[in-house]
Amino acid sequence: MAEHYLDNSATTRVSESAAKKAYDIMTSEYANPSSLHSFGFCAAKELECAREKVAKTLGADSSEIIFTSGGTEANNLAILGTVEALKRRGNKIITTATEHSSVYDTMLKLQKDGFDVIFIKPDESGNINPLDVINAADEKTILVSIMLTNNETGANYPVKEIFTQIKRRFPQAILHTDAVQAFGKCEIKVAKLSCDLLTVSGHKIHAPKGVGALYVKKGVRLIPRTFGGSQEKKLRTGTESTPLICAFGVACEEIDTEKNIQTAKELNTYLRNKLSTMEGIRVTSPEDASPFVLNFSVLGIRSETMLHHLASKGVYVSSGSACSKGAKSHVLSSMGLSDDIIDSAIRVSFSKFNTLSDCDALIDALTGGMNTLAKR
Repeated sequence: MAEHYLDNSATTRVSESAAKKAYDIMTSEYANPSSLHSFGFCAAKELECAREKVAKTLGADSSEIIFTSGGTEANNLAILGTVEALKRRGNKIITTATEHSSVYDTMLKLQKDGFDVIFIKPDESGNINPLDVINAADEKTILVSIMLTNNETGANYPVKEIFTQIKRRFPQAILHTDAVQAFGKCEIKVAKLSCDLLTVSGHKIHAPKGVGALYVKKGVRLIPRTFGGSQEKKLRTGTESTPLICAFGVACEEIDTEKNIQTAKELNTYLRNKLSTMEGIRVTSPEDASPFVLNFSVLGIRSETMLHHLASKGVYVSSGSACSKGAKSHVLSSMGLSDDIIDSAIRVSFSKFNTLSDCDALIDALTGGMNTLAKR
């Protein structure tokens, strides 16, 4: 049975070049990069080369890149590290009600700890009004964390506009964006975004799981979350995973943003047109969303039921964020959508490896499921 993988927002297939690089480092340059002998120096040189590649992709200086185990750790370091550093200055934090759980759940914890956390809600299409964020900021605001692209709907948030205005009015506020779902799928330059902190992850761009990075603008102070070493400027201590980091660097080199966008747009448009002809389908992703994500509902059929049916046909999608483990989507709930739409939501997400045949296989499997599966 042919495999049609359409769950790339959850994770991507590792590219052959990235996998080979990881293998080469594990078998040839396997020394600890902190070791003082020449073998360790060679490993450290490989690690710094990868850091430069990640930095170049973001338009940053290599000294501003801190490697982590992934997006979740980077988001936690950005948020909790900032709050710990600035808690005497103020207690107000602004974010959205649609952030990835690594941001959203962290904000809920801070709210319980007494911080004034403002959750900006989207409209029913999933978009965020920039004025809602800008007008919520004041002198007590210490952190604003807004994602670039929503991981469930693909909605693109006006981070540049928001951050430019807030930085002009309240330069003391630290501005963080979770760019995990936007990385490699649109041009990202930290200076243009006016951000102080930015999160990326390797396994969303065809690097292995277990590696990510946090951009920390020069002069921004964070309090570390782990202790016990001098690695990564003491912000993320512990021996670096050189094989994964180097594979991440290779994946960054392979990014062809323009070509990726062109491929995703073709697939997204094709699938939207197909779905529009099917009765009982409701597309949730806004028209101007990232072309890499398409969220829709098969009304009357629970997501889990449809997912299992599609998988039996070799078509792999998701019902939302993989990190939620199937829990009800707080993203779709915040949009004010009905339970029927939320409970039947399907997320399709594309990568450079997908083709129109994957879309056709999905449509065929969906049609079969809608004809045979029991409706609620």
